[in-house]
Amino acid sequence: GVVGWVYGGLPAFYHGRKAFIEGSHGELFQNRADAVQSAHRAGLRSFIRYGWRWSWRVAAFVTIFNTVSTGLTAYRNKTTISNFASAGAFTGALFRMHLGLQGLAGGFVFGTAFGIPAGGLLMIMQKLAGETLHEKRNRERRELYEQKLAEWQSRLSVTEVLGQTESNAQGGPETETARES
Repeated sequence: GVVGWVYGGLPAFYHGRKAFIEGSHGELFQNRADAVQSAHRAGLRSFIRYGWRWSWRVAAFVTIFNTVSTGLTAYRNKTTISNFASAGAFTGALFRMHLGLQGLAGGFVFGTAFGIPAGGLLMIMQKLAGETLHEKRNRERRELYEQKLAEWQSRLSVTEVLGQTESNAQGGPETETARES
């Protein structure tokens, strides 16, 4: 969202400030600082207005893209470029379907074209980190299993010790009574 805000807001700031300066030649200002401040306020209004338009769109696009790619990765239980290409195609088509069949097809192609390098970049960054998310998830699952197994075995051994103690306690008086007779 922040990247979208900056991407949409900076050009709008410059354009809004320039338009204010060009349109305010006949206005009277109390001094130069007042004129500069008014120009900056006009630019800031444009930055906020157009930055917001880009911000929510970029945030929604990235959210849908990540949701679809993560869902595919979880469903298929592996991380591949095709997951990212499919996520990009779906998201691009979704954002352009209001333009009709041509927009849908264009969004599909555009999303695929950007999903492949985005996915490749993410996979390369994971490899450089030393462990992919899939490997990390499997390692954490294995560690959790081993931890629960160790807890279960320790509880089982305590139960066995208690069982032996209980049988010794029950068998003790009987053996003494048998000895006395």
